[in-house]
Amino acid sequence: MSTEYTGFRNEMEPALRLIAMPTDTNPSGDIFGGWIMSQVDQAGAVVAAQRTQSRIVTVKVTDFLFKEPVFVGDLITCYGKIEKIGNTSITVKVVVIAQRNKYEKDHVKVTEATVKYVAVDENGNPMQISK
Repeated sequence: MSTEYTGFRNEMEPALRLIAMPTDTNPSGDIFGGWIMSQVDQAGAVVAAQRTQSRIVTVKVTDFLFKEPVFVGDLITCYGKIEKIGNTSITVKVVVIAQRNKYEKDHVKVTEATVKYVAVDENGNPMQISK
C-alpha cells in the first residue's frame, strides 16, 4: 500500500534519480536489492565527494533497511544528508523514495542506509577533510 511520504524534502538533497528497469529485477520480478544498494552507494558518494571536493572510497555501511519493494517502472530518487565529518571520513545518510505512478504524486520511502566514505588523494591514501 502506497502512501505520500514527504518528510525527506526539507532535510536532504536529491543526489540521484532514475527509473527501475526490467533488467534490474530478481527472479521474482521485483527490483534486485543489490541494484538498490548500488544506487545508494552512488548517491552517498555524490554527496560525500561534493563536500570533500576529493576522490572518496566507500569503507563501511553501518545500516541498510529495505522498507518496501521497488517495482519495474518506479521512479526512484536517492536523497542524501551528511551526518558526520571526521578527519578523513564522512558519513552520509541516504533515503530512497519511489514514485509509484509517474502521473501522480505517490511517493513511498523504500530504503534507507548510512554509508561511510574516506577521502583519498591521487595515490589512494586517506587525506584530511577540511572543516
